[in-house]
Amino acid sequence: MTTTPSHPSPTARPRAIRPLPTTIWLPAPDDPHAAPAPAPAPGAVLPDWAIERIRTVFTTRPGDRPAPLLKISVRDTELGMDARTAVLTYTDGTPSKLSMLLAELHPDTLPDPTDIQACGGISEMPGAMENGWPGFFHRAHRLLPADGLLLLATRQRRDDGILTDPLGSLIACARTAGFRYLQHVIVAHTHPADDRLIPIPPADASPGVAHSDLIALTAIHTGV
Repeated sequence: MTTTPSHPSPTARPRAIRPLPTTIWLPAPDDPHAAPAPAPAPGAVLPDWAIERIRTVFTTRPGDRPAPLLKISVRDTELGMDARTAVLTYTDGTPSKLSMLLAELHPDTLPDPTDIQACGGISEMPGAMENGWPGFFHRAHRLLPADGLLLLATRQRRDDGILTDPLGSLIACARTAGFRYLQHVIVAHTHPADDRLIPIPPADASPGVAHSDLIALTAIHTGV
């Protein structure tokens, strides 16, 4: 496992063929987005500094300019979930085609990690609203171009006092919809102070949760 330096070089490209090593992101001491609010806002998954780092680390624009990013916040998977999903666009005003989608998945909406059937079978209608998570991933796949990047941001939760990890179920759902796994980034909820890191967990995080997980996936479109 590697640790991202204070000033990460934007060399991790979403167009890589092979999966990249798991890495840890820490806020830089002089990062303006890490102060004065290094922790995520209530109801959010990632802090501002991590979102800005996504735009620079995963950019493919000339001069390593920050990439446009569409962020959605998924709070539930009930019928009509799209109408209740908050949307925020990060851009520099330059017209561009959507190629990077960040989905913040609130831990309360995640499928039981032991219930792989939550992803549905191949006989089910892909993209149906009532399919919940399968429908979400199929719609995201249709929205993104070939090699477009889907980023899933979430964190662990406590079920019956035990921390559960949802990543396996989410990656399985994404692969069923036509995505390829690229990288796992661990976003540490800390704040640098001198030579120490001070834990600053999200206010709504389960006890003992000190990081969020960011999963990068690329869209596969056959025949493109």
